[in-house]
Amino acid sequence: MTSINTLSAEDEHAIRDLVSLADRSQADPAVLPGLHTESTVIVNFYGRRLFGRDTFTTAMSAALGSGLGDVRTSVEIIDVRALTADAVLVSCVKTVHDQRPGAETTPPATGALTYVVVRTSGGWEIGLAQTTPIASA
Repeated sequence: MTSINTLSAEDEHAIRDLVSLADRSQADPAVLPGLHTESTVIVNFYGRRLFGRDTFTTAMSAALGSGLGDVRTSVEIIDVRALTADAVLVSCVKTVHDQRPGAETTPPATGALTYVVVRTSGGWEIGLAQTTPIASA
């Protein structure tokens, strides 16, 4: 018999708060990596894979020191669903706001962002973040 995993309202609220904090902290290497598990996997818009929080921290700091420091994104949660009692799939739409002088928005202005959020001893953390560009029509 298959059971459907459900989230408590408290857990869903905590997960939505986590995603919101991650969105607000995208330019803060002192905050954003700490929202991820030690063994996190990040796959960015370009398909670059980062394995582990330390690698993510290093890559984020380098990106913020380059022209990418003027590229921001905003995230809208589309769906939150439990996979297990301790793992949740969060589907989002990410929108790119390229604030570099004279820049055109490439890759596409939007992407499908998927998080796998896991319950740890410290609360909910991001175990995986994967962004896939959404082709414009």
